[in-house]
Amino acid sequence: MKAFLIAALLGAATLAQAQTGMVATTPAITPLTPVGAWKTIDDDGKTEKSMVRITERAGVLTGHIERLLAPGANREATCDLCNDERKNMPLMGLTILRDIRRNADDPTLWEGGDILDPKNGKTYKVRLRPVDGGRKLDVRGYIGMPMLGRTQTWIRVE
Repeated sequence: MKAFLIAALLGAATLAQAQTGMVATTPAITPLTPVGAWKTIDDDGKTEKSMVRITERAGVLTGHIERLLAPGANREATCDLCNDERKNMPLMGLTILRDIRRNADDPTLWEGGDILDPKNGKTYKVRLRPVDGGRKLDVRGYIGMPMLGRTQTWIRVE
């Protein structure tokens, strides 16, 4: 008898919602993605360094420096310490993220590529993970294993 009453009440509630247009729906799930413009923050957690634009082409992410934001930044600076094809290239427009792909087992994780630190010219393996509803991006650069690295949190600009 209890089950019948509960079913009847639930049925009446659903009918009332449908008649008033108040039907509960599940919001569409929007996949979080690193694609977009990001403010990079120095390791001190306060100083804005640059704006990096991450783009996707055929499932592969790439990121380049779009603007230098640090106070007193030399807009004509080049990557003097780089030791690959980016050596002596201007920082503005420089590709610092390459060959990053979505992890097949974890759709919130992008990895497999590398990140360049233009300050010292070194490249590191990289993992990207949008956090805080996609408003921030955890960028982890590492050597060998992810536990042997450091994470910066970038702020979404657009």
